Amino acid sequence: MDETLPAATVRTQVTVPLRFPDGYVTTARVHSFHGLVDGREHLAFGLGDRVAADRPGADLPPPLVRPHSECLTGDVFGSQRCDCGPQLREAVERIAEAGGYLLYLRQEGRGIGLYAKLDAYALQDGGLDTYEANVALGRGADERDYTVAAQMLAALGVTRLALLSNNPDKADQLDRLGLTVVDRVATGVHLYPANAGYLAAKVARADHALDLPFVP
Repeated sequence: MDETLPAATVRTQVTVPLRFPDGYVTTARVHSFHGLVDGREHLAFGLGDRVAADRPGADLPPPLVRPHSECLTGDVFGSQRCDCGPQLREAVERIAEAGGYLLYLRQEGRGIGLYAKLDAYALQDGGLDTYEANVALGRGADERDYTVAAQMLAALGVTRLALLSNNPDKADQLDRLGLTVVDRVATGVHLYPANAGYLAAKVARADHALDLPFVP
């Protein structure tokens, strides 16, 4: 682990039953934290019964971890302009089966915030792609910083992980922050007419590992 990484500690952990609109149910151990560098209220959902940090004496594989950036429109309201909601649903089930953590990070709109994300949607309706729209607003194409994810994992005792993500930037940042990503596991492709351009932009501009049935 990066010795310069500020230490965070677990503030509270509580068991929460989860139920998704399609009827899938599971139970999570939800952790909050002290000392996260951005001061936001990020959460770690411990899922499954083979999490190494919960059983430090056991010879277990590295936990499956997904850092998932908050998306109110997709996660809560089912917007099909992105693939966030289906990725969240998929991740919870896959992590519950494998054992690991879903890190729910308060980084709406690739870090620019909810209102700015809606401003970016308006620009996308005028022809810009999702990255161009952020830049046109005077923001970074992707402002997310995964330092808090590394802090959360360190507080949970995780130094090695399998990363559930199509985004190479997540792996690169976690590696620079001193974590060992032993495997990168792709999520499914959640393609709808409304998000085809969005997914194509993720492949073309940010090298996301998405096997789209068309050439971006």
